[in-house]
Amino acid sequence: MALRALAFNSTLKSSAAAESSSTDKLLGLIAEEFKKHGVETETVRLADHDIKPGVTSDEGEGDAWPKIREQVLAADILLVGTPIWLGQPSSVCKRALERMDAFLDETDDQGRMVSYGKVAAVAVVGNEDGAHHVSAEVFQALNDVGFTIPANAVAYWVGEAMGSTNFVDLDETPEEVETMVSMLARNTAHLAGLLKNSQYPGDEE
Repeated sequence: MALRALAFNSTLKSSAAAESSSTDKLLGLIAEEFKKHGVETETVRLADHDIKPGVTSDEGEGDAWPKIREQVLAADILLVGTPIWLGQPSSVCKRALERMDAFLDETDDQGRMVSYGKVAAVAVVGNEDGAHHVSAEVFQALNDVGFTIPANAVAYWVGEAMGSTNFVDLDETPEEVETMVSMLARNTAHLAGLLKNSQYPGDEE
């Protein structure tokens, strides 16, 4: 059974900057691991798109979110990758999460949000401690808007405090990161497959 994943690369660097992204590197590792479980991954670099501020699914002329929203709803898995900035998820990551607040009111005739049955995972990179805090923030937001979180569905790397080495600069992927990536892909694909075949029950009629 084929599964589809959509990855949000929430780096603050646009593609036009032509700079390497640590977030992109980690998402790439997860995408490769997903392939082993029959999951194909498409990546959206959020900074490349004009996602308007707001909490509806369409904020008017020029808003790039409606098309991205369609991609979210067409996927079985949402993988949110973000760097740590000021101890928090990036601003473009938060913007995407805010826009999914609209899912709270977008329900089917049995009261299920459009995101029900979809699985979410998180990838975090940064040069300071804070991966647990950032993943906790993103997980809570995703769960609030209807996504299901698998066991151990986070992979992260953080360098030493006050350091200057980025994940993208590493010559080899640390064994601990490889272990997290493998577990994230395995558990996320497994749960996505189960939910694809058996949706949550809706409101009793």
